[in-house]
Amino acid sequence: MQTQHRTLAIAIAMALLSPLAASAQTVTTPGETAKKLDVINVVGTGETRQVQELGREELARQPAGTSPLKLLGKLPGVHFTSSDPWGNYEWSTRLNIRGFNQNQLGFTLDGIPLGDMSYGNHNGLHISRAMIAENLGYIEVSQGSGALETASSSNLGGTVRFTSRGPQAERGLTLAQTVGSDDTFRTFARYDSGDINGFSAFLSGAKHKAEKWKGWGPQNSDQVNGQVRYAADNWSFGALINTSRRAETDYADLSLESAARLGMDWDNYARDYARAIRAAFGQFSGGVNSLDDAYYLGRGLRDDNLYAANTEVAFGENSLFKAQVYRHTNEGQGHWVTPYSASSPTLPLRLRTTEYTIDRTGVTAGFELGLGAHTVSVGLWNESSDHNLQRNFYNLTADTAPNRSYFYRSPNQRVFEQDFDSSTTVYYVRDRIALDDGRFVVDVGFKGMDADIDAISRLGTRAGGSITAKDSFLPQLGLRYEFTPGFEVFGSYAENMAAFRAGVNGPFSATQTTFNAIRGSLRPETSATFEGGLRYGNGGFQSSLTVYRVDFEDRLLTISQCAGIVGCPSALANVGDVETSGAELAMDWTFAEGLSLFAALSMNQSEYASDYLDGTTLVRTNGKNVVDAPEMLFNAELRYAVGGWDARIGAKYTDERFITYLNDSKVPDYWVSDASLAYSFGDFAWAKNLKASLNVTNLFDESYFASVGTNGFVASDPTGLNYTLVTGAPRQVFFTLEAQF
Repeated sequence: MQTQHRTLAIAIAMALLSPLAASAQTVTTPGETAKKLDVINVVGTGETRQVQELGREELARQPAGTSPLKLLGKLPGVHFTSSDPWGNYEWSTRLNIRGFNQNQLGFTLDGIPLGDMSYGNHNGLHISRAMIAENLGYIEVSQGSGALETASSSNLGGTVRFTSRGPQAERGLTLAQTVGSDDTFRTFARYDSGDINGFSAFLSGAKHKAEKWKGWGPQNSDQVNGQVRYAADNWSFGALINTSRRAETDYADLSLESAARLGMDWDNYARDYARAIRAAFGQFSGGVNSLDDAYYLGRGLRDDNLYAANTEVAFGENSLFKAQVYRHTNEGQGHWVTPYSASSPTLPLRLRTTEYTIDRTGVTAGFELGLGAHTVSVGLWNESSDHNLQRNFYNLTADTAPNRSYFYRSPNQRVFEQDFDSSTTVYYVRDRIALDDGRFVVDVGFKGMDADIDAISRLGTRAGGSITAKDSFLPQLGLRYEFTPGFEVFGSYAENMAAFRAGVNGPFSATQTTFNAIRGSLRPETSATFEGGLRYGNGGFQSSLTVYRVDFEDRLLTISQCAGIVGCPSALANVGDVETSGAELAMDWTFAEGLSLFAALSMNQSEYASDYLDGTTLVRTNGKNVVDAPEMLFNAELRYAVGGWDARIGAKYTDERFITYLNDSKVPDYWVSDASLAYSFGDFAWAKNLKASLNVTNLFDESYFASVGTNGFVASDPTGLNYTLVTGAPRQVFFTLEAQF
């Protein structure tokens, strides 16, 4: 079946992408340039590296509240999974680009660093909390090497830059209401002041309530976004405040064996508290035979506040200064009702929490100077962050189930506590040289990074100490040449280094003894990326073909030593090099009035290039495929937009994925389709524009494993006993009515 799926995907891809050759014969007039589409730009015209873009119209086609990360999954080389229909449930959210996982990528919002956006984040926050989805205006993805000015200390394998839809020039009020599957009820409102003598602002709020699609548990969030801006002739000043309050209930993590025994729709016991108590005593029922088949309840709570102020000053026609200061505060708790610790002799359950706080402040500044054919850019990013991490236990009572979503205080037991003081400085210099009337462009530059972590172990066996990742010269070189209107070739080379992680899943998550033993040999992860390709764009057709090679050195693997809920210290191994190579083909073609086709095909091979030691055990990973790195991805989408109608249907193929380092266990490949239909009524009663949208996710109700590695990966698991998988959401339907006044 897997071979048939792959063959079918390749056949469809070749059929859909075959117009590329024919369209390449289209004649363009001298001086004509490829058109940048507002919806999708797979070309990245003029760039010396692989860059692709998604605009506001494409974001608006998704179900209201959808994470932009899910939308990125349609682009070549991008692999996204989640167990909820919006891609917002953070425990399950996984983003992989060219074999690099989420904490090896870089993310920013309006230039503000979001960290690596992993669960239990130590240096940022998830984009779904950083900004209301409806307020995003633009996304830029660089699958290989991000721009030098990107404020990130983790971008080994690419960057994602989000840009908000700032204050609008016209005054207006937007209201939108969404209802749908599993009691979804989402309300969105935004008011724009319009331009008032250079001053503009907006204030926006969203309230999202839904139930899990299986089992029981609310998925709720409340967000407020506000921005102000004043623009004069040569300068501007702006500020923003974004807040988020999120409480989400966890889905059960499955293993291959438990999914086969209990079914893909199996979930935790909530709200059957009595059954969870019996199971903790070993009195299993309904096919359950393990404490880890299900727990009573898990949840994630996150409170975030993001503040920033920024300015831009233009000097003459070709020079610009930008600066921004920001602060982000976060409090989070992850809850698990564990059967491995008892509240009393008569209640073998206890609430286990992982508790986080983040308080980080930073500044970014850059200067761009035009000097004839040269555009010289220099810049700096500095951030200081205080991060506290705790593991606590709270006693429960047998007569009251822990169903309420709130932050717990005053624990009955504290297992460990760590404080992390992190300081990160990144600087860059770049020269863009434009020759031959801009047809030939050269980018040359470098960045330096100094990232220090001081960890204090206040209680327990988790490690403390200091560690630094530093490199003063990480070069980048890019070339682009337009050899005929509409056709251009490009190539780039970039070196990157990642800072060590504070908190969960970093070197300090090991015991002090283990950390002391490996500290002297630990080296930060680095990558060297080569990529090159061909772009073509003409009128309603644009396409790109990219090939790449990445040499990834000193890859650090966090190795689970027990079930995730037990929470024992992890092991850390340097597996040496990882070798990645691949190719990506994408096109967007408007072949009739209002009718367009988007397709993307990606082939990727990521392999560990050496063995590693797990304690004294040699694990022979040399030549094995990287976990959660599908070799093939294919996406196709047909769109129709005429008059007030906007219709879309798409399908995504994801190849099989290995879930052990020795490749003796894997999840199968799958197809998932989505569809949407919208109609804009124009002016209607008091509304300037009334729009109705219908979205269907997982159109054909496919049953599949979505995210893998939710509880980490192990070296070997041939019988499929590692509870580290989540299933994808079944078919879901959502209806949105939006009006502008």
